[in-house]
Amino acid sequence: MDVLIIMILSSISLGAIFLIIFLISLYYGQFDNYESHKIRILIDNHKKK
Repeated sequence: MDVLIIMILSSISLGAIFLIIFLISLYYGQFDNYESHKIRILIDNHKKK
């Protein structure tokens, strides 16, 4: 039973760490690139016409 509690706590803490890292990267603008590769291809094709 102790192993189960340790595994649950470690998985919750690992998930919390990844959530904090994700929120920090959102705050610093890591995901602010609105022109992804798919959108850039569409924009480039539109400009050539």
